[in-house]
Amino acid sequence: MHSIFGTDGIRGRFNEEITYSLAYKVGYALGSNLENNNPILIGRDTRISGDILLHAITKGINASGKKFINLGICPTPAIPFLIKQENLSSGIMITASHNPPEYNGIKIFDKNGQKITKNFENRIQKSIEELNQNISVPTKEISLKPNKDLMDIYMKSLIQTMGGGNLSGMKIILDTCYGSATTCAKDIFQNLGADVRVINNSKNGLKINMHCGSTNLKPLKEALRETTADMGFSFDGDADRVIGVDSKGNVLDGDHILFLWGRELMEQKNLTNNLLISTQMANLGFEKAWNNIGGFLYRTNVGDKYVHEAIKEKGAVLGGEQSGHILSKINNFSGDGILTALQISKYCKQKQITLHDWLQSSFDPFPQQLTNINLEFNIKKINPKNKILIYQAIENFQEIYSDNCRIFIRPSGTEPLIRVLVEARNEKKVHSLSSEIKNKLLLEINRIMK
Repeated sequence: MHSIFGTDGIRGRFNEEITYSLAYKVGYALGSNLENNNPILIGRDTRISGDILLHAITKGINASGKKFINLGICPTPAIPFLIKQENLSSGIMITASHNPPEYNGIKIFDKNGQKITKNFENRIQKSIEELNQNISVPTKEISLKPNKDLMDIYMKSLIQTMGGGNLSGMKIILDTCYGSATTCAKDIFQNLGADVRVINNSKNGLKINMHCGSTNLKPLKEALRETTADMGFSFDGDADRVIGVDSKGNVLDGDHILFLWGRELMEQKNLTNNLLISTQMANLGFEKAWNNIGGFLYRTNVGDKYVHEAIKEKGAVLGGEQSGHILSKINNFSGDGILTALQISKYCKQKQITLHDWLQSSFDPFPQQLTNINLEFNIKKINPKNKILIYQAIENFQEIYSDNCRIFIRPSGTEPLIRVLVEARNEKKVHSLSSEIKNKLLLEINRIMK
């Protein structure tokens, strides 16, 4: 059996890779491998399949002899925060993050509110493999009433990160993308005095991430054009990412967030060794500008767990990804899109500056294009020989094209895609190289798979 775990938990299409049976076994395996008898906290995003998987996981946990608390629909970062706050044994978030509605996934957190280690993933995998394939699922009904009190604690914790400050006088638009942020983002910003308009704010699992949210900024940009708002923030399906947009439609992605927030911390002498952690996707213009003001950027593999590992290893206080997944010391390095949006808003208020003007003081990004190569197969599931040949082809293409530009090619950890990042000072070169590499690499992959 190949590993069910990818770059961020277990992910796949519902009723294909992610099934009721698998979810039951994950719940049972997790409960069986926990020494701590305190309850397991469970949350989910708005996907229709989330409710089905919740039933399966909780039945599995019950069968293992452990207890659980259902948080209901919530942002992913609520789970790690509340695990530590309430001294719980573990946590599960049922979500496929920024992926389309037909996907779902299972993220598992340990008693410290951190993503489980590779070692623990292997233990769960082994337990699942040892379970009888035809294991009978108990039919006894379980109460799944969400715990509203715990959700209130999480929301209050976000308000408290403002240190008593408020957002009065600020006009802000939020795109909650029919996902987890619909549960609390509007209330939090309003509680802090902001004049808030929210779009895509119904809990609609059929529309989650569809033509909206952090991967599609068109609705937010249109909303900003229609009003006189100061700024807008667009979350992904489980609200652990955020992308900002200023009043003129300019995009504040994760690179700009890290640069601006990092510079504030540097000036306050609160940034360890002037160090920021990001990934291979970070823009070269960001790195050069950060170096120019005395900073150091350390790059990791793509994935927030790798960013988190480097933060711990190097004692950093801020890191993240271009996608808007930002890890800060404020909340024990749990990526939280709402927290990030609040911090950006707070700095604008404190500095008495518009997001547009603040963003103008950031770096000039190098032209960069991310191209997806759609595959008709899951790389993890093909035979080892072909997998090695495909990875060799990827390495060869990165070497061949690396003169005077930056090429980064990687298989997606969550979808049947290969992502090709091309970056150079010349925009025409970026576009032509992207197209050339995509076509040639696809031909090579098809040849390997014949």
